[in-house]
Amino acid sequence: MVKVCILDYDSGNTKSVENIFEKLNINYCLSNSKKDIISSTHLVLSGVGSYSTVMKKINENLPLDILTDEVLNKSKPILGICVGMQIMSEIGYEFEKTHGLGWIEGKVKQIESKSLPLPHIGWNEIIKNSKSSIVDKIKDGECFYFVNSFCFETIDKYVVAYTNYGSKFPAIIQNKNILGVQFHPEKSQKSGQKIIKNFLIM
Repeated sequence: MVKVCILDYDSGNTKSVENIFEKLNINYCLSNSKKDIISSTHLVLSGVGSYSTVMKKINENLPLDILTDEVLNKSKPILGICVGMQIMSEIGYEFEKTHGLGWIEGKVKQIESKSLPLPHIGWNEIIKNSKSSIVDKIKDGECFYFVNSFCFETIDKYVVAYTNYGSKFPAIIQNKNILGVQFHPEKSQKSGQKIIKNFLIM
């Protein structure tokens, strides 16, 4: 039986993420307890704000030893959303240099948007780059809702799909059981629901 644990680290933006699981009638909890993290089948790491602020709150409010063991050693599926994806990197350069979780090789830097304004807000299409069950039933050119000024720069083998806003950057990344989406599936209507459903059958 699927049991999702939305990781609660005092980020203050979990309600919209909770709503999509309620809408899909998925069993979930919002928690930072060791018991709930261990007993869950899937983990969700959402995020809003700066890279450094999110990492500070995660270090203060989550049992990182347990979380890391579940993800890296026990291969529990985890989905990072927006900044929750970005902090899976090794390092971020948003306002200040900050070390991330280091689960996927790469760094986070400002989008090279050229003449386009930042933040990048609104619907944008994704183009698939590699095969993954996370994009089953997702078409090239399908649109998702983004809100970001920074992007995850990584090697091509981890990139499931790209988007373009002045320059190309990853929209979906994956390292085995570790998944990240730069867009907000909870705000992306039926397309976002497909991403969540695909994640839950991993």
